[in-house]
Amino acid sequence: MKTIIPRSTINATIQLPGSKSITHRALIAASFASGKSIIRGALECEDTSHTIAALRKLGAAICPQENNLEITGMGGPAHLGQKKLEISLGDSGTSFRLLMAMVATCKGEFLLDGGPGLRKRPVGPLGRSLGQLGASAKYLQNDGYAPVLIKASGLKGGRTILEARHSSQYVSALLLGAPYASAPVEIFIRGEVVSSPYVDLTLKVMDSFGVKVERQGYHFFSLVPGQNYTGTDFRIEGDASAAAFFWAATAVTGGSVTTKGLGPSNTIQGDIRFLEILENMGCSVNTGEDQVTVSGQALRSIEVDLRDTPDLVPPLAAVALFAKGNTRIYNVGHLRLKESDRLMAIAQEWRKLGASIEERPDRLTIEGGKKLTGATVDPHNDHRIAMSLGVIGLRVPGIHILNDQCVAKSFPSFWDLWDNL
Repeated sequence: MKTIIPRSTINATIQLPGSKSITHRALIAASFASGKSIIRGALECEDTSHTIAALRKLGAAICPQENNLEITGMGGPAHLGQKKLEISLGDSGTSFRLLMAMVATCKGEFLLDGGPGLRKRPVGPLGRSLGQLGASAKYLQNDGYAPVLIKASGLKGGRTILEARHSSQYVSALLLGAPYASAPVEIFIRGEVVSSPYVDLTLKVMDSFGVKVERQGYHFFSLVPGQNYTGTDFRIEGDASAAAFFWAATAVTGGSVTTKGLGPSNTIQGDIRFLEILENMGCSVNTGEDQVTVSGQALRSIEVDLRDTPDLVPPLAAVALFAKGNTRIYNVGHLRLKESDRLMAIAQEWRKLGASIEERPDRLTIEGGKKLTGATVDPHNDHRIAMSLGVIGLRVPGIHILNDQCVAKSFPSFWDLWDNL
């Protein structure tokens, strides 16, 4: 259990860990590539360790080298013959979805599974699209959920219609695997894509490893076969989702925090938008090429659509408690399918502190300025809920967080940095 120490103000400089989203994608591209890659600044956490372990099982050589990773790629999909490979991915939904498509490009049988949290996260739309492209996905317990058995003889290619209203990771998975199909791949998106900036991240990583994708917005993507990933020297920028909690810390305490390793001018991470949100709430933001300084001021409420940046909901929900007026966050129903039902978890745990929150199927309304009191709170085994409760504890004495080590999923050193703010 973690007890948060309140702060009257904060002045700190933080070196950000590498982006979790970019790390997953770069590891996969480098492992399937021809030749060697150097991955600089890769994030070390539970989720990325599951991706690394799986890629090693497939045949990639991934070796730590000082602060970097040297990866000797497989030169294309793995061929296992009649061998059946079992891959456990813990509770990493990103690892599971991206690798579900990648093993479909290989030859062999692959049993993909994970922990209880992972088994609650849907993959049905991705499985249907893989079937349309020539792979076989069989669900061994609940239809559309892990564990899933992939019988693969390489992707044939063709056209698929994909629904991505629950997760953009379905799109990213198909894109990453499509270069190894034997025929051109055309991906048509039915409806809208949530969290669309993560698709842009995927395309940027693919381009860095030598693969080009034709696109029409977020509605259509096409790839020609024969484009193999090529080893490269790739640097991973700081994680904007992680930075949001430190920016939130200074917002609620009125101090100043400088984060290094990430600049708004050279990133396409969607969560950089949190800087704009905090400015609109009254904070001061100064940016450089590779760093950001946020200074807290008197906070005002905001009304904001976070459909494309859902990971910002927990830190914003923490900041909103200390803003004047009612903050409304909407179009975030897909947060109910994350590591926890995040809308329910926020409403439940914030109310333990005395907060007034209205929870709707796809939105939250948070009343700011209410008197809050400490309590023992449960992050629902969700790293981002735990970190957000840490933000609140900077202003509210007596907050004790159960299962605090769930932050290791994305940020193992989080509490060490937090205690030194």
